[in-house]
Amino acid sequence: MIQIEQLTKSFGGMPVLRGVDLDVPAGCLYGLIGPGASGKSVLLKMITGLLRPDRGRVLVDGKDVHALSELELQTFRLKFGMLFQNNALFDYMTVGENIAFPLRRLYDLGEEEIEERVAERLRAVSLAGFEGRTPAGLSGGQKKRVGVARATIARGEIVLYDEPAAGLDPVTSQRIFDLLRAEQRAMNATVVMVSSDLDRLLTVTDRVGMLYRGRLIFDGTTAEAKASDDPRVRQFVHGLTEGPL
Repeated sequence: MIQIEQLTKSFGGMPVLRGVDLDVPAGCLYGLIGPGASGKSVLLKMITGLLRPDRGRVLVDGKDVHALSELELQTFRLKFGMLFQNNALFDYMTVGENIAFPLRRLYDLGEEEIEERVAERLRAVSLAGFEGRTPAGLSGGQKKRVGVARATIARGEIVLYDEPAAGLDPVTSQRIFDLLRAEQRAMNATVVMVSSDLDRLLTVTDRVGMLYRGRLIFDGTTAEAKASDDPRVRQFVHGLTEGPL
């Protein structure tokens, strides 16, 4: 589904990605982990064509993302849903308007269908009846769930989540991860998820990749990540306080 080949990117002469190779199979929930500033969020943005690499390719369903024209990219991005780190909710819109935003922007749908789909997404994230609320009146966990509803309302084949549980308490965080796993299974979507909440992330992933100083140093199943002999992976996955990181 997603093939990344020798992806390289620098900003201001500082390397962020250094020749990353990665395959994400269709229908997989893939967890992307690693220390801060290792290139995880940059990689997500390159998958959707929001950033262009200095070298290398991103193939989605066999198409080279960065060889597409701007017009072709607009159509290509219909495959995707994305939840950003800060939720990216519009304060001047209601919850319902926020969730409906991708449908109104990208599709020619009637208002009745849009309202039905918004209501269905709110039920799915246990926020039924929240259409008229404003983001300012929501808790952190509720904002995340609204973000999930918006990321999945277009029924994209691929969904990208960047720190979906950032700033949440452990109980709410686990609920968010369980919700994302349930949504992935219900939609049979391919999901790539960046998260620093390793304890809970690893309860829902099928496969895991670890970026370290811009290189992919591990790619395997969740069980293989937990059992890895690489000291950098062991330290990060098991929360050890001493080691090479």
